[in-house]
Amino acid sequence: MTFPFSTLMVQGTTSDAGKSTVVAALCRLLAREGIRVVPFKPQNMALNSAVTVDGGEIGRAQALQAQAAGLAPHTDMNPVLLKPSSDTGAQVVIHGKVRADMQARDYHQYKTVAMQAVLQSYARLSANHEAVIVEGAGSPAEINLRERDIANMGFAEAVDCPVILVADIDRGGVFAHIVGTLSCLSESERRRIVGFVINRFRGDLGLLEPGLEWLERQTGKPVLAVLPYLHGLQLDAEDAIQQAQGAQGTFRVVVPVPPRISNHTDFDALRAQPEVDLHFVGPGQLIPPSDLIILPGSKNTRADLAWLIKQGWVDALHRHLRYGGKVIGICGGYQMLGKTITDSFGVEGDPGVSQGFALLDVDTQLTPDKRLAQVQGRCAFADAPMNGYEIHVGTTSGSATANPAFYIGNRPEGAHSQDGQILGTYLHGLFDDPQALRALLNWAGLKDVAPVDVTALREQSIDRIADAALPLLQALTRMGA
Repeated sequence: MTFPFSTLMVQGTTSDAGKSTVVAALCRLLAREGIRVVPFKPQNMALNSAVTVDGGEIGRAQALQAQAAGLAPHTDMNPVLLKPSSDTGAQVVIHGKVRADMQARDYHQYKTVAMQAVLQSYARLSANHEAVIVEGAGSPAEINLRERDIANMGFAEAVDCPVILVADIDRGGVFAHIVGTLSCLSESERRRIVGFVINRFRGDLGLLEPGLEWLERQTGKPVLAVLPYLHGLQLDAEDAIQQAQGAQGTFRVVVPVPPRISNHTDFDALRAQPEVDLHFVGPGQLIPPSDLIILPGSKNTRADLAWLIKQGWVDALHRHLRYGGKVIGICGGYQMLGKTITDSFGVEGDPGVSQGFALLDVDTQLTPDKRLAQVQGRCAFADAPMNGYEIHVGTTSGSATANPAFYIGNRPEGAHSQDGQILGTYLHGLFDDPQALRALLNWAGLKDVAPVDVTALREQSIDRIADAALPLLQALTRMGA
C-alpha cells in the first residue's frame, strides 16, 4: 500500500481522548505494511518515562508507540519531556537529558528554545522514515497556551502537516467537544484538520449515525472512523493511574500513592496477575491489611515523604511489618526506607535533610546528575534473572547494602533486610520479567505462582487496537487515491 502522508499529526479534543493509542495503532498498521514508520511527540508532560537506547529518557507512551512500530525507543521520538515537581514547576528534559528546573512562566518563555530541539529531532526522524505519526498534547483549544505553542497546532503549522482530531465519546458531549475545539482554532488551523475520529464507542452504531451526519454537515469535514471501546487492554499509561483494579486474587498488594508518584507502570504486571489483588491507596484512605506494601518511585522524594507521614501511613507500615508483611521500596520509595535523605544541592527543592522511615540502615545523598540505564542481572534472594532500568538522582549507602537485593553483573544493587521482610532497590520494571515476577512474589509469600508475561500482553493489546483502527487507515489511504 501507499500511505499518502509523510507526516500526520493526531490531536485530541481533551487529554486522554485516545491520541496515544491511535498513534500506536497507526504505527503497528503501517509497520505491518512494510512502511518505515516512526512515532513522534514534540512535547510530553508525564512522570512515567522510559530509558532509551541512546541513554536518555522519554515518555512511556512513546516507548510503547516505538514498540508498535518495531523500533527501539530513541530520544528523538520525544525531544521535550516535562516532569512536574510541583503544581507550578517541572524538570525540563531536552533530548533525553535534564536541562533545568523551571516554573511554568519561565518555561513559557523557554519554548522558543525548546522548539529548536523539536524541529531538530523531527528533521532527523523524517529523513530516515517514510512516515512520521505525531501525537499532540492535551488539546489545541487551550487558548492560554497558543502563544509559542510547540505541542499542537504550533508544531503542525511549523512543519505544514495535516491533523486528525480524536474525541472520546465515552466522556459524553463528543459533538460539543469537536465543534467547540474547531471554534477555538484559527482559520488556517481549521483547514489543517482533515477529519475526525470518534473513540471508545460502545453501543448501536446506527443510533450514532444521525449525529455523525450532522457533524459532517456542520463542519464540512468527514468522520474518518468510529473506534470501539476495547476492554482489558494492557498498555502503558502516559501519566494517570488506572484506578480500576485488575485481577481480584487473594494475595493483596497495596501501593500508597503520593502526589508525585513516578513510573507507576511498574505495577502493570501485578495488576494483570490473576492471584494478585492490587490496590492503589490515595489521600484520606486507610492502608488496608495486606501481604505486600510497595512504596513507589517519586519525582520529589522529600516532599512525598513528608506527605506520606502527614497521611498517618507510617504507623500502618510498622503495623504491617509487625504482623509479618513484606515491604518493597522502589527508587524514591527505597530512599524513604532509609534513615536520612539529604539534598545539599537543592536538586528537588530547598536544600535540607529529611528523616526517613529508618527501616533500612542506609542514607541517601541526592545529586544533580541523573542515572539513566537499562540493566540486566539476577536476584540476590532467589535463582532468577531480572531486567529493568534505572532512572534516579542520588546515591544510597549504608550497612544494609552489604546484603543486596540484586546483582547487576558483579555490582551489588539495593538492600535486603536481615529479617527478610524489606527489600529496597533503584530498579524499575522489576515485575515485567516473568521469572523475576515469580521470584519476587515467592519472596513476598505467594507460592507456586504462574507469572504473567506483561510484555506479551502489551503486544497482544497493540495488535487489538491496530485491528480495530484498520478502518481509520483505510479512510486515510483513500484520501491519497
